[in-house]
Amino acid sequence: MYHKSKSYKTFAVFNVVLLIVVSLICIIPLIHILAVSFSGKAAASANLVKLWPVDFTWDAYVKTIANENFIRSIWITVQRTILGTAVGMLIVIFAAYPLSKENSSFKRRNIYIWYFVFTMLFSGGLVPFYMLIRNLNLLNTMWVLILPGAVSVWNMILLLNFFRGIPKEMEEASLIDGAGHLRTLISVYLPISTPALATLSLFTLVGHWNSWFDGLLFMTDYEKYPLASYLQTVIVQQDFSKVSVRPEDLENISQRTVKAAQIFIGMAPILLVYPFLQRFFVKGIVLGAVKE
Repeated sequence: MYHKSKSYKTFAVFNVVLLIVVSLICIIPLIHILAVSFSGKAAASANLVKLWPVDFTWDAYVKTIANENFIRSIWITVQRTILGTAVGMLIVIFAAYPLSKENSSFKRRNIYIWYFVFTMLFSGGLVPFYMLIRNLNLLNTMWVLILPGAVSVWNMILLLNFFRGIPKEMEEASLIDGAGHLRTLISVYLPISTPALATLSLFTLVGHWNSWFDGLLFMTDYEKYPLASYLQTVIVQQDFSKVSVRPEDLENISQRTVKAAQIFIGMAPILLVYPFLQRFFVKGIVLGAVKE
């Protein structure tokens, strides 16, 4: 009866229309960028391309793939994403598990949680942060892209709440059978936490893939720029000298088409990975506490 009410039908129609509008707002820019990347120089420079390529050509992609600086930045980003996601998830898992226990099992648990939350809300500032990184000799290394953001307090809190939703009887049965906490975490908690782990892994993966500020800040050697920093330099700053892109290389093709091709190639891996992990979103995240 509830589903047949007039107010429910009105809400359903409004919800569908709203989702369609939001989807179009997200998809149309991607289609426009793809169309520009496949368009000829004259049409792209004259801003004649809308949602379909004009004077179809592959030249922008050929030029982009032949650019060794662009390929190098992709390889650096791939390494950063894989290593950063692995390190980040490992730390989050081993921090969330003990903090998900009751105060009777883990004394001073609340103090540690508030300590983590404090670091999420307050920092020492950009200059002291940079001096710390420099004194640790992390400048121009892969680790400077991974270690500063390895502990994601937000992800830890999400996983902590997911662990608290797992029935305590399962942990008690494991401990009675002689397993320790490490074995219980690996054999009991992690296998049934796949949705949460997949969701948080995607968050971490996307964060590393799209992060550009740390590359600009900590990489003084431009050949070590990750992809997002490279694109930010070429597209936003319009500084081709820093990334060794010669303007004469772009004489026969439009800069707009090359930029569009680089943007699309840069976001393609995320577009390919997302559909395989998005199905875990519904049950992967529990932010609120579980009452018993």
